[in-house]
Amino acid sequence: MTPLDKPLRREVQIGDETYTLTLDPEGLKLVLKGHRKGVDLRWADLVNGDAALAKALQASLAAP
Repeated sequence: MTPLDKPLRREVQIGDETYTLTLDPEGLKLVLKGHRKGVDLRWADLVNGDAALAKALQASLAAP
C-alpha cells in the first residue's frame, strides 16, 4: 500500500458544481473550484466519531 505523505488533489463533479478534493496526512478538504474556503475534516475526527461535531462547529463559526 502507498502511504499518503503529500497532498493528493482530484476534481469531483457534484450536481452542476465542480469541487477540488484534497487528501493529505491530516485529513481532507472539499472546496468549490476557484475558491479557498471549504469543508475541512480531520482523519482523527472521522475515526473518533467527532466528524459531525466538527462539521457543526465549522458551520457555526462560518455563519454571519
